[in-house]
Amino acid sequence: MKCTQNGWMKNAVSADDALARLEPGMSIFIGTGVSEPRTLVRRLMQSDAANLQDLELIQLVSFADAISPETIRSNKYRLKTFFSGWVASDAISEGRVDLIPSRFSRIPALIASGRIRIDAAFVQVTPPNDAGYCSLGISVDVARLAMDRASLTVAEIQPKIPFTYGDTFIPISEFDLTVAANEDPIYLERWPLDPVFDQVAENVASIVEDRSCIGFSIGPLYEALARHLTRKRDLGVHSPFVTDALMELIQSGAVSNRHKEIFRGKSVVSYAFGSAELMGWLDRNPLVEFQGIDKVFDPTQIGRLRRFVAVFSARKVDLSGRVALHAGRGNISAGPGEVMDFFNGTELSSGGRTVFALPSRNRKGEPNVLLSADGFENQFALRESVDMVVTEYGVASLSGRSVRERAQAMIEIAHPDDRGALIEAAKERNVLYPDQIYLSEIAGLYPAEIAEEHTFAGGVRVRFRAIRPSDEEEMRRLFYRFSDEAVYYRYFSPIRAMPHSRMQQYVNVDYRRVVSVVGLVGDAGSGRIVAEGRFIRDRDDFWAEVAFVVDEDYQGLGIATYLYRMLIRLAKERGIQGFKADVLASNKAMMKVFEKGGLPFKAKLEQGVYELTVPFDGSEQS
Repeated sequence: MKCTQNGWMKNAVSADDALARLEPGMSIFIGTGVSEPRTLVRRLMQSDAANLQDLELIQLVSFADAISPETIRSNKYRLKTFFSGWVASDAISEGRVDLIPSRFSRIPALIASGRIRIDAAFVQVTPPNDAGYCSLGISVDVARLAMDRASLTVAEIQPKIPFTYGDTFIPISEFDLTVAANEDPIYLERWPLDPVFDQVAENVASIVEDRSCIGFSIGPLYEALARHLTRKRDLGVHSPFVTDALMELIQSGAVSNRHKEIFRGKSVVSYAFGSAELMGWLDRNPLVEFQGIDKVFDPTQIGRLRRFVAVFSARKVDLSGRVALHAGRGNISAGPGEVMDFFNGTELSSGGRTVFALPSRNRKGEPNVLLSADGFENQFALRESVDMVVTEYGVASLSGRSVRERAQAMIEIAHPDDRGALIEAAKERNVLYPDQIYLSEIAGLYPAEIAEEHTFAGGVRVRFRAIRPSDEEEMRRLFYRFSDEAVYYRYFSPIRAMPHSRMQQYVNVDYRRVVSVVGLVGDAGSGRIVAEGRFIRDRDDFWAEVAFVVDEDYQGLGIATYLYRMLIRLAKERGIQGFKADVLASNKAMMKVFEKGGLPFKAKLEQGVYELTVPFDGSEQS
């Protein structure tokens, strides 16, 4: 007899009574992760009933709470899972757990078609509401599909999980049996804030623009990332997981979901992993919509969301952009199968980007940025489609770059003590030019604090940062966009070419003596260089030579004046007393920049060239 709203508690059976309905050889679907029906499963593991033989247990992700490696060592049960992380990895390697390789978006079709056989379904749900509907609570994934295929459906009623909205409602009458939960749900402690991951997360947040839609996961990277995203506006959420960190991000007001093309106004997730506080916040919360993995992991659905940013936690990455994902015990982040759905969806998203983030070294002090990722398991080898890699030392933009350019960018975000060896190894493999410059003594001196943004006339937004060696190609392109006149104004000679040998000397600067700032337009983390300015200390360290240039298509917007004032501020911070500059008398535009700079200067004309001195204290140079 089917269960009813008012009678479920009266008609609830014991776990043993429910298990008595099983037969040897059955395939049993068990609710995923923190939605594991612990009362039923724990009794299943403990029981010696004669009918509980040769059972196949199917669980998308196992936390090994009740189904532990020890309990499945017997021949009574066999666990099948779609996820190799958490604690299942060792058991899979030992042959005690069967892994079904599959992209998550395809799992629903495998179950609906009967390819994955399901005879019984054990799911955790809330008590029914006044209308007689239970909620799947904190794990939607494929539970409904599993129930449709099962000949026996058992609900473990758990009053301590939240009643959530979305595709979560199931009439109590659809269950054959109900069992009252006698254990608390699974709660997860939060990851402590790690300083290195905090810096990695800050760098990731720097490339997430307002109105972006984000996918979220679990671990120290995401715990820190949420804190840095609170400064954003009108973010959207379309994510496998909602966690305590994501809850706080939504509460901060940074998430509005106002500009999403689907599920507008809602943060869409499939699972909730976290604390009792999170569960309380989710209870009847209309801002969070739980949907099955056929919706959340579907690349076509993700592709409909503009500016989708998929952030993945990586284990290792090599100079060409190949990534090794986390593996083994404790891993709860995505594997290649889970990554592919969000990866493909991001490629379809207008303005979407994929970001792999990791510390430059692991906890043992070993490099995470390598010449080659060969030999590491869980590889995600589609280097052609990786947009960005982030460490605590910065962002490497890889999209559209050659292998050599990628190597330069990756070496810049490696640990400073690892860069020299990477340079030499890359030279030996002919990845970098044999004459590639590397200034080892300044490897850790990059002025990352030089980072600001300004919107100029016509709405042109320019980001300013210190120059990097990997800017070589962009600076060459800027040079070749100049007219002959502009080149002459900047270099005082009719230079016709800017080969690698010359340009690499220009972009590899000694930050102790030289400050060079580039201005970029385009997406954060990449973009096109349209301006560059620098000052070089004199030998006496009190004055500096200054020079700057702006792409001719961007002149007249005030960029040069802004850059000049920025250089003045940076020079003062470094104890410099004033600037010197040589300007051709015919270069009236450059003279206007100095006039608008806000500081008086002295100009001496000799042979058609103004020799300028700009004392910062307003006096003339002595």
